[in-house]
Amino acid sequence: MKALIWITALFNTAVMAQTKPQLIPVAKSSTQVWNGVTTTEDGRVFVGFPRLEGEKGISIGEVLKDGSIVPYPSKTWNSWASGEATTQKFIRINSLRIGPDGNLWVMDTGAPKLGEQTLKDGSKLVVIDVKQNKVIRIIPLDGVMKPNSFMDDLRIYGSTIYITDAGEPALVIMDKITGKGRRVLENHWSTTDSKPLLAEGKVIHLNDGKELRVNADQMEISPDGKWFYFQPVSGPLARTATVYLNDAKLNDKQLAGHITKWFTSPTTGGTAIDAAGNIYLSDVDHCRILKINPAGKSEVVLEDKRLIWADALWIDQKGFLWIPAGQINRLAAFQNGKSTVKFPVYVYKLQVHAKPFKS
Repeated sequence: MKALIWITALFNTAVMAQTKPQLIPVAKSSTQVWNGVTTTEDGRVFVGFPRLEGEKGISIGEVLKDGSIVPYPSKTWNSWASGEATTQKFIRINSLRIGPDGNLWVMDTGAPKLGEQTLKDGSKLVVIDVKQNKVIRIIPLDGVMKPNSFMDDLRIYGSTIYITDAGEPALVIMDKITGKGRRVLENHWSTTDSKPLLAEGKVIHLNDGKELRVNADQMEISPDGKWFYFQPVSGPLARTATVYLNDAKLNDKQLAGHITKWFTSPTTGGTAIDAAGNIYLSDVDHCRILKINPAGKSEVVLEDKRLIWADALWIDQKGFLWIPAGQINRLAAFQNGKSTVKFPVYVYKLQVHAKPFKS
């Protein structure tokens, strides 16, 4: 009987080992940290390097089949130097994603370094046709910014572009056709980071001793276009109906009446949403990925010490969740001037059997 129990235990352990989600390394960088990854339907992979400390290197790269990373869409777009024109080159990007139109959308912060002022005409959305490998549109953001704005991320649904301002807390609602936008929920609790950021069990500080605060950052739109989820980096995750965000007749006070706290999220590196409306969220304090269903109930998908500051997530056509582990919290800017990043940094993928929803 004891032998049977022992054999059964071994079998159950083996089954659990096989069914537990496994991280698969799919790309690595030995010189720069990254904060985003996105893939095309035919399997091309693009990564983003935020260059928070103003360090040299590429901003957008394509990961080739041999694992090498080349500047994208060209060396020229990745070659900006101080004093040069800002409109036709990346100054410092913060996010990238393949949009519903199949094009690569890039958010350029327009600031050479974290904490520095945005350069005139530097902050912009850059749209790249990945079939032609050519920039086809540039949408300037100066008109929707304030002096300390940090244009962070974007989502697209129909003819509307949604943008988070992580510097001067707000959301930007922009018409995709005209490029005209308006700011909403300025300094509202839902867009303002009011709690310390925690990563690997420690509060993140800048080199001047102040706590790092990052306002409106992550956001997702439900597949039916009804709900808009958003938060500052330290949470909580708020929710509102898109019909209210899209109603230009509502003032901020009226709009605020339609904002609810939806989920008490931890310090978050990035999110993604699948076609069933489940939100995947990276808990950077505990190196894990959470899955939040449409009812607001959460479960742990995976906890792994390799997921050091898992940032902007992505779901591909084969049901994999892509996870860039950038170690951003270990940069010198947050470690008293001395980096503790352990290169190489990796992008992993994890089979979650989800269908993608791209916005």
